Amino acid sequence: MTKAIRMFKTGGPEVMEYVDVEVGDPGPGEVRIRHAAVGLNFIDVYFRIGLYPQPLPSGLGQEGAGTIEAVGAGVADFKVGDRVAYAGRPNGAYAEARVMPADILVKLPDSISFDTAAAMMLQGMTVQYLLRQTYPLKGGETILLHAAAGGIGLIASQWAKALGVTVIGTVSTDEKAALAKAAGCAHVINYKTENFVERVKELTDGKGVPVVYDSIGKDTFLGSLDCLSPRGMMVSFGSASGPVSPFGVSELASRGSLFLTRPSLGNYVATREALNATANDLFAMVEAKKVNIDINQRYALKDVGQAHADLEGRKTTGSTILIP
Repeated sequence: MTKAIRMFKTGGPEVMEYVDVEVGDPGPGEVRIRHAAVGLNFIDVYFRIGLYPQPLPSGLGQEGAGTIEAVGAGVADFKVGDRVAYAGRPNGAYAEARVMPADILVKLPDSISFDTAAAMMLQGMTVQYLLRQTYPLKGGETILLHAAAGGIGLIASQWAKALGVTVIGTVSTDEKAALAKAAGCAHVINYKTENFVERVKELTDGKGVPVVYDSIGKDTFLGSLDCLSPRGMMVSFGSASGPVSPFGVSELASRGSLFLTRPSLGNYVATREALNATANDLFAMVEAKKVNIDINQRYALKDVGQAHADLEGRKTTGSTILIP
């Protein structure tokens, strides 16, 4: 038996139970991984509260790093003892060990620790596809990045700066403003005390920005559209404040023939080739020290309820990991 988090209903942090589970042996195409560290991400909250539905009872968590301790039939790319990391479905990372599909795993370079990997795979690969694929930044642009002091925000700020991009970041506190500034944001807006639309227009001489990366959702969506220059792209990739309300597509036309996309990581790493390319780009940025992964919170796996409460209460900054 091994310890894992299971939820039997949706709701608050209290629905996550720390229980004994039997892991078993991997089947065809599967491996059993012993976790050294597990990542905590806002998407986990969406599954916990039922915003993203899943069959119950269920595990939770989409990111981890550890060592392979058993390999099922037909797995050719991995062997027992390999250091690996992953991000993506199926849920179940909140566990000491798990059996999982081998096709979402990537081999971890010796230069990257398990803690760092668990803290960066989902957020880091998300940043890679946002900045290099969804709207490929070339350098010289000025962009708007919401939640700039969050896990994704701090990685994106560093990555964008390394590409020669001017980042306008939004945050909710002065403490987070300092973090965002240190990570590479040229301008930081506290949207609790400032009108971010007005400030973006001031900073861009009224032109707006060609792209907005918005993980906040309901509270910032329409304002984000107002920050775009004509034919700009709104990248809505999260809903921390709640899902975006329905709106007429004419809103895009009236603001300058805007583009809107709602991407997710799975569609960008759907093949082994795409997964390896995305992960390797991330590894290269970290190894070159162009991107530093800030693990600002660590919780024991059994304390995951407190971790979720702190995440939802916007008390966390940077990346957070759970230690089994």
